[in-house]
Amino acid sequence: MLKSQTAIITGASRGIGKEVARQLAAEGVKLSILGSSSQIHETAEELKNEGYEDVLAFVADVSNENDIEQVVEKTKKAYGKVDMLINNAGIGKFKSVEEVTVEEWKKTFEVNVQGVFLATKAVLPYMKQEKFGTIITVASDVSRYTIPEGGSLYTATKYAVQGFMGSIAQEVRKDGIRVGTINPGMVDTYFAESKQGLPEKENWLKVSDIAASIVHMARAPKHMLIDELHLHPLEQEYPRP
Repeated sequence: MLKSQTAIITGASRGIGKEVARQLAAEGVKLSILGSSSQIHETAEELKNEGYEDVLAFVADVSNENDIEQVVEKTKKAYGKVDMLINNAGIGKFKSVEEVTVEEWKKTFEVNVQGVFLATKAVLPYMKQEKFGTIITVASDVSRYTIPEGGSLYTATKYAVQGFMGSIAQEVRKDGIRVGTINPGMVDTYFAESKQGLPEKENWLKVSDIAASIVHMARAPKHMLIDELHLHPLEQEYPRP
């Protein structure tokens, strides 16, 4: 169902984004992957060594409009279309309000919110032209509730993303474009300067779990929209609505 589609994946150097790229490539999707450092080229080479030939790699800042526009235009030029956008790039700063600097506040909103806005804005004209497209954003379970002890900045960005994606979903469905959000809980990944594979994360969600959910959302029939998916490890306690 996804074979020969094209996808742009942000934050794909490692962790969730890298695994999303791998699973979509296995479905026959042509990829454009981007990351903030040259590590993205290593990821692309790794994918190609695994037999996936259609992989473009870009070092790009998701909060920079010109960077994102260049990635989208080069993807369109190379593949002829843009079918899918996976907004995965994100950062986390967890401090009390008094400790958060203005620079940290701005940077977190630039990556987590502005990055989603810019990538979405850039792909929409191409998707509207084809009357088809899928935009999936990796948000967080804290886009539905608040967390104490240093979570105000990160939570604020995820509430903003949730609101933006919910509104966009209504705006573009008439154009045949589906917009969905993945809201994971605790995931064993590199998030917030942590390491992947630590013993205390043994029973957390895996990056493969999140990637599989994204593929599931993308593979839904053309007439079907999966608005949101919420994912938690069994051991995680969290507020119920």
